[in-house]
Amino acid sequence: MTKRVLRCSLSLLLLLFAMPALAGPDTVTLGNSVITGTVIDATTKRPLASVVITVTSTALTEEQTAVTDSLGYYHVPGLPMGAFILRFEKEGYKPHTRSEVSLVMNHTVWVNVGLLPVGVSKGMEASASAPTTDVGASNMNANVDQELIKRIAAARPAEEKVESGYVLDGLSTRDPGFGVNPSTAPPGAPYAVSSRSNSSESLAGGAASSNSDRQRAPSWALPYMHIFIADGTPQTTYRSPETPPPELASERTVAPKGPPSFDMYFKGYGVNPTVDTEEERFSTFSVDTDTASYSLTRAYLERGALPDEQAVRVEEFVNTFDYGYTSAKDAPLSVNVEGFPSPARKGYQVVQIGVKARNVSRAQRKPSHLVFVIDVSSSMDLESRLGLVKRSLRLLVDALDERDRVSLVVYGSEARQVLPPTSATQKALILTAIDTLQPEGSTHAQAGLELGYALAAKHLLEGGINRVILCSDGVANNGITQADGIWERVKERAAAGITLSAVGFGMGNYNDVLMERLAQVGEGNYAYVDRLEEARRIFVQNLTGTLQVVAKDVKLQVEFDRKAVSRYRLIGYENRMLTRQQFNDDRVDAGEVGAGHAVTALYEVKLRDPAQPSLGTLRIRYKAPEGGGSKLIEKALLASLLRPAYAQAAPPTRLSYVAAAFAEKLRGSYWARPLTYDALVSLWEELGPPLKARQDVAELGELIRQARTLDRREDRFESISPVRTMDADRVPNLK
Repeated sequence: MTKRVLRCSLSLLLLLFAMPALAGPDTVTLGNSVITGTVIDATTKRPLASVVITVTSTALTEEQTAVTDSLGYYHVPGLPMGAFILRFEKEGYKPHTRSEVSLVMNHTVWVNVGLLPVGVSKGMEASASAPTTDVGASNMNANVDQELIKRIAAARPAEEKVESGYVLDGLSTRDPGFGVNPSTAPPGAPYAVSSRSNSSESLAGGAASSNSDRQRAPSWALPYMHIFIADGTPQTTYRSPETPPPELASERTVAPKGPPSFDMYFKGYGVNPTVDTEEERFSTFSVDTDTASYSLTRAYLERGALPDEQAVRVEEFVNTFDYGYTSAKDAPLSVNVEGFPSPARKGYQVVQIGVKARNVSRAQRKPSHLVFVIDVSSSMDLESRLGLVKRSLRLLVDALDERDRVSLVVYGSEARQVLPPTSATQKALILTAIDTLQPEGSTHAQAGLELGYALAAKHLLEGGINRVILCSDGVANNGITQADGIWERVKERAAAGITLSAVGFGMGNYNDVLMERLAQVGEGNYAYVDRLEEARRIFVQNLTGTLQVVAKDVKLQVEFDRKAVSRYRLIGYENRMLTRQQFNDDRVDAGEVGAGHAVTALYEVKLRDPAQPSLGTLRIRYKAPEGGGSKLIEKALLASLLRPAYAQAAPPTRLSYVAAAFAEKLRGSYWARPLTYDALVSLWEELGPPLKARQDVAELGELIRQARTLDRREDRFESISPVRTMDADRVPNLK
């Protein structure tokens, strides 16, 4: 029988990749023992997914948590020796507690459990058989932050089918210290069946937590587990049930068509506050030219579902569109500014700031070595994943020429080189290598990235473009850590001239958090491909801008004139905010801008004295692509650039506002409440021909209409601050 290998957490692999950087006085030395097993329905004998297993012991400073995959398998690694108590919980089933599970050093114990559905009346006794010990577990020790391990659990993609009969699953011994050999799993291991009921206990930590989560989740998503990442920010991960709960169907939206999109990992950064200039007149942030959030949202809406609010990043909606900014001929960056009265926020002006990088012709583009690191694990075995990756790469190959070289690295259970550095003129050879890509095994992303970087370093193009491009669905990553050691390794590679871009594929089992963060630290860009047309936009139409950077570490700062402006709010860029001091600190990393790319930022400002000639000063800091000290651009924000009415602003400026307002609406921003979907459609209509006839702009209009049909959320602020009387300056506190 073919061994099935459980997919390890992608972030855990990266953690192991960066382990030397993480070791320090604050790390905790853990044992290397494992509790693992399977959970089934005691009545049907079928595997149970989404069972939460909580592990407690006096040997642990804090409890640890795991969740079963689609085959009912769970895995709790990194445990010290001692006695443990396991609690198994799943909505609709009676919880079961298994005590006196003993571990010795460097061993694996299998604890298999059968849960009874709530309401089953027939008596079933719990099995008293002792857990089975796997004496063949690895003896390798590891220093791992215990809190980190608690946050990481394994997940298996939904596409995998449960075969007839019952199969025990396990981790490969290729992951020493964190796995067991499935061949050592005890045949016929006993199952403990619980007949006790405790309806007062909830799956995710209590009713209050559950209700809070449901307010933020799509109606077809239920709380999965709570994660607290290293910076202390609360994050909730959602998993959808196989069948949408009827009682929730009308709360937010309807279930997506086709297979449900679950295990989608996002991190919300809140909504920027409105700031009083008497308290802080400087607004500083790093640029962002990513567009993944918009195409991810499009994928949600076209499947008949609203996106998770945390998946919506306003700046990525805005930066998806071309506003026709002019490029400066004698400088890498040009500035475009225009404003108009806010259609949604009474008493405020919208100020659009557009920064355009100089264009580089196709003939002037630098030679490149592109190392594609492709996830070919079994979760990619879909036409919308690996199939779309292959078709996208074929488009790219046709767009390259004799200046370029292509390498292919794949990773499943292990990483291997498929194609050495090959001239793009050998198209037949490259296309043949692409056609041979097939899904295989589990996910070993650490090995894939390491091999890709090694290949890029060995064949470094001096003065050229050296880019690792990760193509993945981000599968099997339960949460994301932001330990500095992980990112320092990627930053070191970027500092050596090898940048990293992340290109996401697939809906369901997708980690948006990790993909965005890798691209940000790797000084590349992050895109999400939901269709072949998006791949053509990234790899063909915008090839030069995608690959060739013209300005590094680009930061924007607006110093508002207190005489002219009393309050302001930056719309978006919540995860790119910087302090005033960081603007002048060249050691602080910021975003990159590719050739011909534009960065657009929108502010809402409340004027104190409309007669003042200037709103403030815009400053831009950037470095040359080769590095070195930063350079400064300054430009006055003239009040004369404010138009008296929305309709009098240039159509492209109005388009940027429609894109931003749409994103604000989707993420439930307090400030977008007065703007109904009907009003948003009207603003889009006012763009007029020929702009709204442009394909991407027409599509934006269709997505707004689709969201209008799907969005049945209740206004969370209405009971304490009705829209008709809402405070235009301050957000009320939700209690």
